[in-house]
Amino acid sequence: MWPMGWEALEQWGDDVARTQPLAGGVANQVLRVRVNGQLAVGRLGARSDADLAWETDLLRHLDREGLTVPVPISTTDGRLFADGLVVMTYVEGGRPETEADWRRVADTLRQLHRLTQGWPQRPGWRSSTDLLHAETGTKIDLGAMPPEGVARCRAAWARLTGRQTCVVHGDTNPGNIRLTADRVAMIDWDESHVDVPDLDLVLPHNAAGLDDGAHDIAAQASAAWEAAVCWDDEYAVGRLAEVRAV
Repeated sequence: MWPMGWEALEQWGDDVARTQPLAGGVANQVLRVRVNGQLAVGRLGARSDADLAWETDLLRHLDREGLTVPVPISTTDGRLFADGLVVMTYVEGGRPETEADWRRVADTLRQLHRLTQGWPQRPGWRSSTDLLHAETGTKIDLGAMPPEGVARCRAAWARLTGRQTCVVHGDTNPGNIRLTADRVAMIDWDESHVDVPDLDLVLPHNAAGLDDGAHDIAAQASAAWEAAVCWDDEYAVGRLAEVRAV
């Protein structure tokens, strides 16, 4: 028997087997599965069809352009998702550890940013600079935050105004990066959306080589974003504390 909601896996054919749960985000259940003998990852959540279409189109585009990403596997009738479930190729590799590793990550992120200039916004999402005027966007509800905190976040995001935008991965923690000797892969695109690229480039060792001013702007905007997205757990409160008073 499949767990509740996972019956949709039957739409990937008869040769589908569940192996083990994987650590997923708060919003999704993630399982390691086998589809026609191929190791894969299934992710089940409450995203809309429009949201999943945006993400699966993005991943296919990046794969065609040579980035290593989880590639959506089609159902037997050719759909890239079904009933909130996406099945993707499993990506092997280790986490970045050294400064040199993180410089490789920065190079891959910049490639992502180049390949997605002009990309449409993820349905229902807002960029950081959109939130200078909007109150809500997907997981963000500024009305739930203390007004003084909102003012600090908006002051940080205002420093990004006028920048060119592209797709940002949105969650470049070590657990979402898979390194091998010859490539850098990024997994878990659940937070990806269109925004200012520097938000992705606040990396350990300042591996993206941002100058002091650019790094300060990006670090403040990134802390504000994570505070707003996660509000009001302990992590979010800590991130908000890093955003300077206006």
